Amino acid sequence: MVKRILVINPNSSQSCTAGIAASLEAFAAPGRPVFETISLPGGPPAIASWRDWYGVAEPLCRLVEASPAEAYILACVSDPGLEAVRTVTPKPVFGPFRSAVAAALARAERFGVIAFVEASKARQRRALQAMGAEARLAASIALNLPMEVLTDPSAARGALCDTARALVAQGAEAVILGCAGMAGHRAAVEDAAGVPVIEPCQAAAAQALLALV
Repeated sequence: MVKRILVINPNSSQSCTAGIAASLEAFAAPGRPVFETISLPGGPPAIASWRDWYGVAEPLCRLVEASPAEAYILACVSDPGLEAVRTVTPKPVFGPFRSAVAAALARAERFGVIAFVEASKARQRRALQAMGAEARLAASIALNLPMEVLTDPSAARGALCDTARALVAQGAEAVILGCAGMAGHRAAVEDAAGVPVIEPCQAAAAQALLALV
């Protein structure tokens, strides 16, 4: 039987879910586990506030308990519910932000983050502190654009490229896309910035595959 890695988008944006699924297509290969990408039923339009972040933890736990898989990815770049979900399954559970930071640290001394909204910064800073990596953050700049603008193929691209260049100017040697809705822009932003640009769901997918070897 083919192993399944369940990728759960905690928000209700179908364009975001589709973008996450598209970003993982490159990982498909014969003999590898299959990535299945779904949205959390009843999730908020985006994980913008602390209330959103805390509010999805229990629904994520219930969904994981009811959905057997070999590994799970909580596909939001503030890693909501990560610690809680890890208590309800013995299978590996990955947070994209922590996975992206690990990837950035493997490629650069200092990295920058393009955050979704200003409130995202505090949640991501908490994860960096837990990882002992806060000092390696060159800067974090919030885009403050709606989810449906981020997932548009072109509407946010200029702002993303400009923000990546600004992070490089502040010392970032790699850039993390700080929202899963930015997934479709990775290659263009990397071309514009001239440094590695890390898409967090891809980083989590790579770690999930390694966990199942």
